[in-house]
Amino acid sequence: MNQIDTSQTESRPGEGSLLGLTQRQPPANMQAEQALLGALLTNNRAYERVSDFLTGAHFADAVNGRIYDAIARRVEAGQLADPVTLRGEFEHSGMLEPVGGMAYLARLLTSMVGIINAGDYGRVIHDAWVRRQLIEVGEEVVNNAFGARPDLTGVDQIAAGEEALFRLATDKGQDGGFTSFDRALADALEVAEKAFHREGDVVGLTTGLRDLDKKTGGLHPSDLLILAGRPAMGKTALATKIAFSAARALMREAQDAAPGTQPKGSVAIFSLEMSAEQLATRILSEQASVSGERIRRGEIGQKEFDRFVHVTRELAQLPLHIDDTPAISLSAMRTRCRRLARTKGLSLVVVDYLQLMRPSVGTRPESRVLEISMITQGLKAIAKELSVPVIALSQLSRQVESREDKRPMLSDLRESGSIEQDADAVMFVYRDQYYLQQRQPKETAYDSTDKFQTALEDWQRKMDLAHNRAELILEKQRHGPTGTVHLFFEGEFTRFGDLDLVHEGGYPPS
Repeated sequence: MNQIDTSQTESRPGEGSLLGLTQRQPPANMQAEQALLGALLTNNRAYERVSDFLTGAHFADAVNGRIYDAIARRVEAGQLADPVTLRGEFEHSGMLEPVGGMAYLARLLTSMVGIINAGDYGRVIHDAWVRRQLIEVGEEVVNNAFGARPDLTGVDQIAAGEEALFRLATDKGQDGGFTSFDRALADALEVAEKAFHREGDVVGLTTGLRDLDKKTGGLHPSDLLILAGRPAMGKTALATKIAFSAARALMREAQDAAPGTQPKGSVAIFSLEMSAEQLATRILSEQASVSGERIRRGEIGQKEFDRFVHVTRELAQLPLHIDDTPAISLSAMRTRCRRLARTKGLSLVVVDYLQLMRPSVGTRPESRVLEISMITQGLKAIAKELSVPVIALSQLSRQVESREDKRPMLSDLRESGSIEQDADAVMFVYRDQYYLQQRQPKETAYDSTDKFQTALEDWQRKMDLAHNRAELILEKQRHGPTGTVHLFFEGEFTRFGDLDLVHEGGYPPS
C-alpha cells in the first residue's frame, strides 16, 4: 500500500520530478578523467592545455583529483611527473588502495587515447563539474524554499540563488587569461581615435559639466567613481545632473545617427534614499525652473504647469531607469544591472548611496568596515563585468565639522580605507555658502556696534563671493589630474552647472 509505483512515475514526465532527480547519477565522465591523467603522465607538456581552467576539485572521482593535483604540483615546480616519481607520494597514503594501488597509475597510461586531445578531455571534465554545481545550486534553492533557511524571505532566496549562479558563472575558471600586447595596443588606439574625432575632448560619457569633462575625459567604462559630501552639500542633485546629462547624450547620439532610433545604452539610478517620484520631481524642477518646494505644495500657475507638461514630454523619452528599492543587496543590484544591460543596454550606473546598501545575500561580514569593503569591491566588479562607469555616492564622517576648514579629505570618508582603495576616482562636493550661513555674526556676541558692523560686513563679503558657488574637489583620479572644479549651484532648483553660465545668461537670476 505504501510502495511507490516507479514505472507509473517514469511514464508521466513532469510528475515526481524530485524523485526522479534523486535517482539520477550526477554528471561525470570517468573515461575522460582517466584519459586525461594518462595523457599527462605520458607527456607532462599536455598540462599546458588544461592548466588555465582545470583543478583537482573539478574531477568527479576524488582519487583522480588528487592524482591531477600531484601532477600539477610537480609540473609547476619544473619536476617530472610520472608513475615512478609519484610513487613516493602515494604508496604510504593508502589513497590508491581502494582502486588497485600503484597498479592504477600504470593502468592510467593505457587509458590514454591521444595527447593532442588533452584539452578536449579537460573541457569535458570541467563541463561535468559545472553541471554538478548547477545541481547543488538547484538543491539548495529547493531546500531553502522548503524551509531550510527560515531567516530568508522568498525574495531573499531568489537573490541568494542568483548570487550562487553568478559566482558559478564568474568562478568557473574559463574566463580571463592573458591578452596579447598587440590586442591591447589596438584597443588603446581605438580609444584614442574616438577621442580624436569626438568634439570637446571627451572620450567617455559626458557628465554635462564642461570643466569636469576636461579633467576626466568623461565617464569611462569599468571605472568606479565615488562622489562624497556632508549632508545638504548637493550630492544627490549633482549625481542626478550627471545621470540626466548622460541619458540625454545617449538619446542625442541615437537621434543623430538616425531619427527615431532608440538609444543603444541607458542610465540606471539606484535611489536608496529618495523615492522614484521624488527623484523625478527634482529633475522636473531643474529642467522647468520651478521650485521643488512649490511643486509639492501645488503653488504653480498655469504657465508654469504648461511648461511642466512640455518638459515632461521631452524627459519621458530619455533612457533613464530608477530603482528605489530600499536597502538593496549587492547581488540584487548586480542581477538588475545585468538584466537591464541585456534588454535595454547599460551605459552608466548611479548608486545613492553606498552606506545604505547591503552586501550579497548569505554573507555575514564581521564588521561594518568589512561590509563596506565587500560593497565597494562588488560595485567595482559590476563596473568591470558590464564595462560601464559606476558612480557611488558616499557619506562623510562628522570629523569634517570639527575643523576650521570644512573642505573634505580622503580620510573623511566613512570606512575610508576600502572606499579609497577600490575607487578609480574620488570627488567631494563642497559649498562654502552652507557653512557661512551658520556663522552669521550676532550682535550679542560683540561688545560694541562698530565691531559687530565690521564683522557683519566681512561676513557679507564672504557670502557674496560664495553665493551660488560650489566646489567639486577631485581628490583622486587614477587616469588623470586631480584638482578643484568650480561649479554654479542654484539652491532653489537644486541645479548644478558650469560656473560661467551665470555671466552668459544660461540661468535666470536667483
